[in-house]
Amino acid sequence: MQTAKGKNTIIVSKPVQEETLCYHCGVSCANDHIHIGDKTFCCEGCKLVYEILNENGLCDYYKIQSHPGLSQIKPVRNDKFAYLDNEDIAQKLYKFTDGRNVIITFYIPGVHCSSCMWLLEHMHKLNKGITESRLNFTTKELRVHYNRELISLRQVVELLATVGYEPYISLEDAGKTRPKYTNKARIYKLGVAGFCFGNIMMMSFPEYLAPGTGIEEQYATLFRVLNLVLSVPVFFYSASEFFVSAWKGLKQKTLNIDAPIALALIITYARSIYEIGTGTGPGYLDSMSGIVFFMLVGRIVQDRTYSSISFHRDYKAYFPIAVNVVTLKGLESRSLQELKEKDVVQLYNDEIIPADSVLLDNTALVDYSFVTGESEPVRILPGNTVYAGGKLRGEQVRMQVIKPVAGSYLTSLWNHHAFGRNKEVQNSEHSIIHLLSRYFTYILLVLAGITALYWAMHDPAKVLPSVSAMLIVACPCALLLSANYTNGNLLRILSNNGLYLRDATVIEQIGKIDHIVFDKTGTLTQGSEEFATTGHQLSEDEKDWVYNMVVSSRHPYSQAISAWLGIRGLCELEQWTEIKGKGIEAYAGGNRIRVGSAGFTGVVTKGEKANVYIRINDEVTAFEILPAFREAIPGIMPELKKRYSLSLLSGDNSRQKNRLHELLGAGSELLFEQKPEDKLNYIGKLQERGHRVLMMGDGLNDAGALQQSNVGISLADDINNFTPSCDAILDARKFGKLPRLLKLAANGKHIITFSFGISILYNIVGLAISMQGHMAPMIAAILMPISTVSIVLITTGASTVMARRLGLSLKSGN
Repeated sequence: MQTAKGKNTIIVSKPVQEETLCYHCGVSCANDHIHIGDKTFCCEGCKLVYEILNENGLCDYYKIQSHPGLSQIKPVRNDKFAYLDNEDIAQKLYKFTDGRNVIITFYIPGVHCSSCMWLLEHMHKLNKGITESRLNFTTKELRVHYNRELISLRQVVELLATVGYEPYISLEDAGKTRPKYTNKARIYKLGVAGFCFGNIMMMSFPEYLAPGTGIEEQYATLFRVLNLVLSVPVFFYSASEFFVSAWKGLKQKTLNIDAPIALALIITYARSIYEIGTGTGPGYLDSMSGIVFFMLVGRIVQDRTYSSISFHRDYKAYFPIAVNVVTLKGLESRSLQELKEKDVVQLYNDEIIPADSVLLDNTALVDYSFVTGESEPVRILPGNTVYAGGKLRGEQVRMQVIKPVAGSYLTSLWNHHAFGRNKEVQNSEHSIIHLLSRYFTYILLVLAGITALYWAMHDPAKVLPSVSAMLIVACPCALLLSANYTNGNLLRILSNNGLYLRDATVIEQIGKIDHIVFDKTGTLTQGSEEFATTGHQLSEDEKDWVYNMVVSSRHPYSQAISAWLGIRGLCELEQWTEIKGKGIEAYAGGNRIRVGSAGFTGVVTKGEKANVYIRINDEVTAFEILPAFREAIPGIMPELKKRYSLSLLSGDNSRQKNRLHELLGAGSELLFEQKPEDKLNYIGKLQERGHRVLMMGDGLNDAGALQQSNVGISLADDINNFTPSCDAILDARKFGKLPRLLKLAANGKHIITFSFGISILYNIVGLAISMQGHMAPMIAAILMPISTVSIVLITTGASTVMARRLGLSLKSGN
């Protein structure tokens, strides 16, 4: 036997070779064996797509953008979508059907360019049963209209998969439609408020421009009555959400930010009706309608960020909608909700394990990285338990269900008390805006009471004018507007730079953070891998032999070695044999070559074992597969260490511990082989010690920790694909901007405080004049719009300048 001797570890990347590019997807071709005329393809899948498009006159697809297709299209298993023939399952996916025509919406993860949009919107040319197809590029949702008499749902999906745009269909799709964040009612209210505000202002100009001489009485009366008519829909319709919110707060015995707003609107409207009715003045209808209009604009600006991203996802978005169940009649497709104990299911490579089960046959390799964080696939022997949420790697297997989805380990994580916390409500209740507005209202009411008491004793005729003027002039709209416009502009800037927040309260919570906890697998590391070899260094011939041994194997380690070696020339092998779960053996040029586990290759190890060993005669190469760190990590960690305490919680092993200590700093706490509940409890203990915690993760194993933390950020390589329920989603491509994004969000509080300080000065001046009974209605009517516009300009301008100083993009897509 041979012992693998330790030598200097060499990190090797995939060799770069000049190759012909695939005409369809742009991937390097190993050779020119697969071609049509002068067009070369990397695989039969890409060639098939080209043939389909060429036959149907759709080759303009390649003219819009070079190599637009998805790389190396995998052939679709014949029965993969057989479950869609089950009408009970199909009915759950329909958006509309009249028995003959069907409308359905698919999520297409592979959409990435204008060529994709062009092809998907010309699906009717591929099959006459499809009458229309429209793509929402932002959400990657394809809406398809088809005739059931000419094409079935299964055939529609198979057609999409064949041309490289396989839909992602999950259990969540069967339960409910994706939530829509566009508040159409608020848009309508804004339209009404804007129309009325503009016209009221126009008819108020005569009052402004001729304050001394006045205007003809009949015109003044007419304009005031028209203004009053126009104000009715503003007060009773457009402003209704402020009254509803204030009333809900009062029922909970609390004064929220909308309570003083509602009070000011009521007083303003009541005094305006009184003045117009008695002929003593024009009222404040222009100010009232302007306030409602600007506040609605501010809230809609915030709403825009949430239009295409879901922040509230659970395990159902990860699970398939149906599975293959083994019955006496053969395989039968059943929806996941119908799965019962003792059902036997058959799974194939890359499919999700639907429920906790016992493996019946073959040895299975299960990837639990998305559930536990463990990056290395786990080998499961027949008779052992496999858990829901794992992904099968390799050959097909059968397993017997011991717990349905509702009782699985994964579901128990979601049922943890952390998921019962309503973070939005908690954050809102502790918001500085609500706190300031509460004290503002108390102080205003006390001053109004003092003013009323004073004038009741000295000049009762001035009680109503003085008190009402105070309530109008001291309206806390400036505070609300400063918060709405600052947060709305910050949300826009943050989203343009890849950080999508659930709502504006998250901005304030980020400003309070003092500790950041990172997950490792999929967060600090990415899908690509680094390969480390120790021991014998392979010659070029030996690399050719090993490549030809592993290239046809479906084992993840074989595929990793193949990727490390790159595309190499063909050579002749003898007696090639693969023993499942152990390794591969073959002969080349009289040399015995074994690739596999230490036991299979006859290697005695000391300490930690490598992932796989390559043995050629008596020479041994130990091969380790290490998750590659994201490129941005070394650059951002020094910046984060200056402002926050850092920790790492990983479900993976400690093989990269030394490197992580270098990145996060010697004082950082690193914990490995952490279960999901361990992560959740760790964050809870930090919070008990007074820390405000930001958790950053990416998988189901992080879901509880993301929910428990004060701010949970889910890192996503595709922001529209599955991510756990969270407060924010960070585009992985923008990870390098994280320190600057957090700093900008934290500075939002200072902008709001500054603008509120300005509004306080305005209120002090206005209140001083009003308490003396000298505030003329015309002056109040002019001051309020000026205050509103100034606050809007200050808040948006300050946040924009701050973003520029931090080097952040102000435009989307940069």
